Amino acid sequence: MMDELTVVQRVVVWFLPVVFAITVHEVAHGWVAKKFGDNTAYHQGRLTLNPLKHIDLVGTIIIPGLLLLTFTGFIFGWAKPVPVDARNFKNPRKAMAFVALAGPVSNILMAVFWALLARVGVIFHEYEFISLPLIYSGVAGISINLVLALINLLPIPPLDGSRILTGILPSYWAWQYNRLERFGFAILLLLLATDFLGVILQYPMFYAQQLFFSLAGL
Repeated sequence: MMDELTVVQRVVVWFLPVVFAITVHEVAHGWVAKKFGDNTAYHQGRLTLNPLKHIDLVGTIIIPGLLLLTFTGFIFGWAKPVPVDARNFKNPRKAMAFVALAGPVSNILMAVFWALLARVGVIFHEYEFISLPLIYSGVAGISINLVLALINLLPIPPLDGSRILTGILPSYWAWQYNRLERFGFAILLLLLATDFLGVILQYPMFYAQQLFFSLAGL
């Protein structure tokens, strides 16, 4: 569907969905951390939806921009991580699991929002100047949020999925498992370089998109 757009149109369509998907994801981490007693993100002014507080030059601008220009069909990115100090939690492992889960959950909720927005566009299909921007933005919003949710649920340290798994594992095995974190970034790069990440996410992404596109009436 996006193939018919020019490069400039792709940038316009994807800009807000990408920025807010990444921003809300990080704010969700900080908000849940605050609920569990850690005010670090709050005191640093990071519990805000102002994207300027969260933008990472590489993860929020360069990587998504390059993917948009080449349009591989796989677009993702990241923001500056919201600071969380586990020492402020009464039960650090349990609290960190919920803090980690908040990110992917926020992306799924945003995917619902973009699906409903696209559905409004479908309803007003007779007025293309209204419907097309809503539908294109909705498709972009669904896609980027599902990608972020699925990638972050992978149990590769330091992704959110690893924090969730750490909260479930017995203490000894959680400690052993978290020792992999120093290799986490290298593992992700290897998965990307070999396109194995795309293989892992292909079917979950396909079925998730079908569900949300159905909600959007597409």
